[in-house]
Parts: sequence; C-alpha cells; structure tokens
Amino acid sequence: MKHLVLNKAMLVGMVSLIGSVSAVVLSNGTTTKTLNTQPSNIGAIQATQEQSYILQGVSLSTLVKSVNNVGGIVSREFPIINAISAFLTREQVSLLAATNGLRVMKDRTVLTESTSKKFIVDTNIVTQINAIAAHDMGMLGDGVTVAVLDSGMLLAGTKGAHLLNNTSGNNRVLAIYDANKGEITNSLNTDKNGHGSHISGIIASNLVDEFGNYNGIAPNANLISVKAFDKDGVGSYSDTLNGLNWIYNNRNTYNIRVLNLSLGAEVQSNYWNDPINQAVMKLWDAGIVVITSAGNIGADYGSITVPGNNPYIITVGAVTDNYTPYDYSDDRMVTFSSQGPTFEGFVKPDLVTYGGHVSVKLDSTLINANFDKSTTGEDYNSVSGTSQASAVVAGTVALMLQYNSSLTPDQIKCRLMSSTNNSVIGNSNPFEEGAGLVDAFAAINSNADNCANQSLDIKADMAGTEHFSGPTQIDSKGEFYIQSNEGLVWSEAGLWSEAGLWMEAGLWMEAGLWMEAGLWMEAGLWAEAGLWAEAGLWTEAALWTEGSETQNSSNGD
Repeated sequence: MKHLVLNKAMLVGMVSLIGSVSAVVLSNGTTTKTLNTQPSNIGAIQATQEQSYILQGVSLSTLVKSVNNVGGIVSREFPIINAISAFLTREQVSLLAATNGLRVMKDRTVLTESTSKKFIVDTNIVTQINAIAAHDMGMLGDGVTVAVLDSGMLLAGTKGAHLLNNTSGNNRVLAIYDANKGEITNSLNTDKNGHGSHISGIIASNLVDEFGNYNGIAPNANLISVKAFDKDGVGSYSDTLNGLNWIYNNRNTYNIRVLNLSLGAEVQSNYWNDPINQAVMKLWDAGIVVITSAGNIGADYGSITVPGNNPYIITVGAVTDNYTPYDYSDDRMVTFSSQGPTFEGFVKPDLVTYGGHVSVKLDSTLINANFDKSTTGEDYNSVSGTSQASAVVAGTVALMLQYNSSLTPDQIKCRLMSSTNNSVIGNSNPFEEGAGLVDAFAAINSNADNCANQSLDIKADMAGTEHFSGPTQIDSKGEFYIQSNEGLVWSEAGLWSEAGLWMEAGLWMEAGLWMEAGLWMEAGLWAEAGLWAEAGLWTEAALWTEGSETQNSSNGD
C-alpha cells in the first residue's frame, strides 16, 4: 500500500517543530535555524507566559470583550475573517476555548519558500514560458496591480529602479504597507531579506537582457508591497493576516487584481478552518486572483502547504531546466516541489512552471547578507523554489488581465490550466505536475470557460454551511485514482482517459473521502490517536473545536 507522506512519525515531528517554533527546517530540507531555546520547565513557564493567539467568533466586539474579560491583551483586528489576535496566557486560552462559538489558534510561523543559491545570470524565463510572444503583442501588464505579500521590496537607488519604475521610467509602486508595524511607509527599502525583492523582480522587473528580452514577466504591472516577513524570511499568522486584511480593505483603492503569496505554513486543519485560507477565499471571492507556492517540503504525496491546500486558489509547483534553457528534453520536476493530494482529496498543485535557478537583479548588500556573493560579480541572484514558480504565474496572470480585464479569478484559473504545455515534462502524475506547464501566450489567447472550481460554492464554504472534497480516491490496494463526473481521469497504474480535467468537487463527507481503504480514517492518525491535542499544539482546551478532540478537522501536508 502506498501511504501519504504524513505518517504518524512525521506528524509528531511537525508538532515538535511548530508547536513552539523552536526550529525551522529550511527550504533546502537540510539546514536548520534555531529561533528560540526551550528551558526544561517550559510547561510551567508557558502556563503564565503570554503568547500570541488568533481568535475567531461571532463579532469583533464580542471577541475583544471576551479577551478583556479574561485579562488578555488585544493586539490586532482582522475583519476580513472576523478575527483578532491577542496576547494570552495558557490559563486565559483555556477559559476562552470553553466559550461557545469562539475559536482559538496559536499564532504559528509562516515561511517564505525559496531554496538554492546558485549564481548565474539567467533571463530565459520569459522565453521558456512563451511570455516573450505575449510581450511581442504588447502585453506587458499595463494597468494591472499585483500585490506581493512577502519580505518587502528594495526600491531605493539604481539597484531598485527596475522594480520602482515601469518600462517608461514612471513610478509604478502604488503603496508600501508594513504588516509587521501595521502602517503605510514611505521607506523605499523595506526588504531586509531579499526574498520579496527577488519575487517581485520575477513578476515585474523592467530590465532587458542583451537580446532585448525583459527580465520580468509583466514589466509594466503596478506593484503593491506588503511586508510580513523579517530578515530571516520568517513571519507569523497574525502578520500575514494583517497584510491580507489590508489588501482586502484597499483592493478598490489600488485596483488590486492579483496577489502573490510565495509562502507556506504547515497544514493543521481542514482547509476551511485555517485563518489564512479563510482570508484568501475572501479575496478570491472579491475578484482577486490569488497565486501561491506549493511548498518545498519534497516530492512525496500529501506535502502541500497552507494556503496551497486551498481548492479555490492557484497553487504552483516548480520545474527545472537542468541548466539547459533551450533543451527541453531534460526538463523535470525539482525534487523539493511539494505534491498533493490535499487531505480533502483535491489535486494539487494546479499547474507548474520553472522555479529552478531563476535570476533577477538584487542589491549586493542583500546578496552578501542572505545569498552569498555572486561569483559573476554582478548584482544578479539565482534562487530556486516554488516561491519563484508562483511569481512566474502571478506575472502571467497580469498579462492575461491586461488582455482581458473582465476575466474572473475562476476564468483565469480555467484558462491557465486548460492551456498548459504537456510536451515538456510529460504530465505523468497530476499530484506532481497538476495540469502541466504554464504557457503564457496560450493562456492569454484561451477562450476556455467553466472549467475551474466546478461544483464548489465559495460563499457557502465561507459561511460554513457547506464544505467540499476533491475527486481523489484510493482503491483497495492503497493506490490513488482521480474520478471526474465523466469517468476515470488518472490512476497510479498509468491510466489516462479523455474524461478531461479534475475540476469537479463534491460535498465533504467525513466518513467517505478515501473510501474502502480507510487510509486516513481507520489508521487513526487524525482522531483516535489524539496526536494534535495530546501533543499540546492545539492546547488541552481542544482549540478550533467545541469538543474535546480535533475530530476529523485536522489536516496535514
């Protein structure tokens, strides 16, 4: 039987990693970074020590009153998902968790998702995804605003001009918001890490190479910088939610149509219960196309991170060209790109694109501090990750919206997935490759419609009246297969049919997702073993549920 990557041992490891955030496994899977040190009497200390939590309830005023009543300190409000963050002791958390209709979650860590640090001046990405053909027809992202929630942007001086200005030399950065501080800033250098600048460069750099090809996918797109990550590329749920809340509130002011989230957090619940997922669903429903990275956990089943496990938004995996950019015969999936399915049975990633050693211009001080010195002596930095792949697709969406500004997020997703190029990587496993490799020119010219998020109801999902499962099933041998309304689409035995894509969804049924094999149910990983509650991650008060256990709402990547 083929098991998903999230066996009990790995789940225990996740709990020890995320419950207190004592260590972070970096994107390349080999380096660890200590964030804090836990003393031996950590339990006694945590009982009286205030920590940050996310709370959801009936109304913001009720939440604030509840926190005040137990002596906690409200730090932020997130109307986008009817939530707040607050500093609470464990005793206060227990009191609040006993309140009907109130949810509490520890303010967990969110990481940017990039990995390798090879230094090659590489501006081939626009050619590889056929964006150069879109540029030739005048599609450069004009008039489309892309928000980038990341570590900020470097915009100062000559080093940052390729982001600050469009191809005509005009300022196109419409706002800079610091979600850590909760304020708009006039600083042109909010990025102390480099990740946000690198991602933004892939999306919109105005630089051209020796052949006149642009370094960025949408070099005339307008940009919004939302800083939510520190100099180490680490953020929190509360900072991320603060940034998403600001984007939602200001979407009309700046005509924000695209949001790139090159980030990931460990999955700890069903997609609909996660606060970041709730916020991105609200943004998607409001008309913003949300693109996110699949994760860099590794090529094994069930490793997609939050918010990539959200069925509505566009989740992107990473491909490498093996350093032969115009020889497609050796292109392949990178080994670190996370795979689906999600716990609810959705096929992820939705599609893939090049995310291996993608180069854009960066300030030399950031290169020295975070990426080692470029061996070429130039201020170009080549970074690999599903973060980079996500940025490629975000730029592509900006081109699509310039061409047809009336497209909805569902239509964008449909046209991207139905126009992919499957001749390069073979599309042998949809849990690795989704619908295939992005083709920007084909996506722009696609007329496909009604082929994404079918049978899903985002308003019902957000309201909590209905939730959904995907088309993935598992047979009596423990092997996955994908079943659409038209018949078998794919199985591990290598079967493909002409039934089409796997966009259909069904209502969530707790007992029947994986059918007879019972991999998720009878093995007891999610309920009987009590892993999430007893390990203390959700605390003894059984946060996120009204009962005494996580029931079947726990989710893992």
